Amino acid sequence: MLNEPTFQRMITMRLRGLAEAWQQQQSDPEIGQLGFDERLGLLVDAEWIDRHNKRLKRNLRQAKLRLSQACIEDIEYPAKRGLDKKLVLQLATCKWVELNQNIVVTGMTGVGKTYLACAFAQQACRKGFRVLYRRVSRLFDELKLAHADGSYPRLLSMLAKTDVLVLDDWGLAAVGASERRDLNEIMDDRYGLRSTVITSQFPTETWHDQLGDPTTADAICDRILSNAHRIKLGGPSRRKEESNLNT
Repeated sequence: MLNEPTFQRMITMRLRGLAEAWQQQQSDPEIGQLGFDERLGLLVDAEWIDRHNKRLKRNLRQAKLRLSQACIEDIEYPAKRGLDKKLVLQLATCKWVELNQNIVVTGMTGVGKTYLACAFAQQACRKGFRVLYRRVSRLFDELKLAHADGSYPRLLSMLAKTDVLVLDDWGLAAVGASERRDLNEIMDDRYGLRSTVITSQFPTETWHDQLGDPTTADAICDRILSNAHRIKLGGPSRRKEESNLNT
């Protein structure tokens, strides 16, 4: 018979996974064949899985990934993409996050840069890391508003503490003096301490000129590229290929 007071104490202590597993054990006629240690191990496993799933759900919700369903397992490797499967599987371990390294994905529009970046970000969430996705143009708008309403220090702090920051569509938004300073602050806060994933239609060789001011551009590019895994995607637009298949 279920001991209701014990069950409620488990719920009060926020041990819902353990409590529900214990409840299931009470109704399992074969559970008596297991020893105490085995039953306890099953209960602890249930609580661990419940907490892991809740944390993953929370991390994915807070990440706000543009492609929330993107995952490492669904990445495709046709020869024309030039995507190294061995490198992708290596990055899937998230050792690069532990080492505070970056990932830079470049290629023409439609080749799957955002999907790949979101897949790496989702994998980081699954490993327990905190992730945040931003299109660069919208990040600039967010920073501009933060300057105006006094929340700039708080926004910088949030960006600095995020384990993996995904910056999508690097180079499409205009970069003025204010944007350069903001980018320099963000990258300076993160360099050697956190990881950043960047996608861009432009090859990294052009970034310096796009940023404008040589001194600031040197600082920003060095902090991004000096410890980055670089992936250059090729092939035609995948969106056009999918469109042709549907016509």
